Amino acid sequence: MLPNNSFLFFLIAAFVFTSCDPNRVFDDYQSVPNTWNKEHVISFKVNPVDSVKPLDLFVNIRNTNEYKFSNLFLIVEMINPNGKIQKDTLEYKMAEPSGKLLGTGYTDIKENKLWYKEGFVFNETGDYTINIQQAMRENGKVNGVKNLDGITDVGFRIENPTNIKP
Repeated sequence: MLPNNSFLFFLIAAFVFTSCDPNRVFDDYQSVPNTWNKEHVISFKVNPVDSVKPLDLFVNIRNTNEYKFSNLFLIVEMINPNGKIQKDTLEYKMAEPSGKLLGTGYTDIKENKLWYKEGFVFNETGDYTINIQQAMRENGKVNGVKNLDGITDVGFRIENPTNIKP
């Protein structure tokens, strides 16, 4: 009976640690099948309930050792409920100069929490759409990387700033 009790303990502990995130407002991931094609846009729909409180926005990336670049270029587009579009081309550092991948994780999958917007206020009511697309290029080449290897999941996270209580 001891193995069942141990399993139950670990199951409860895992639930408690994953569900107790007081800063989280929205956190969702989408899997990337095999490679991330440059035409594949990953979309998230968000309908924030607070239109006055500043929030921090992040793009989350899970990658494996198959990721061969030291940086990551993304095009992130936010479409407001009124149709206004905010489009940003962003660059993130993904590896140290030695080639060691950045991010957290003890296995060959690393998770990177990348800043998108700090203190952002969703001042319109309704659905916001966030579109994320990879925009990688190899040095000296004009055309972008058609299929980006090593990215397993792309996520979008909204959280309360850590210096403000929810």
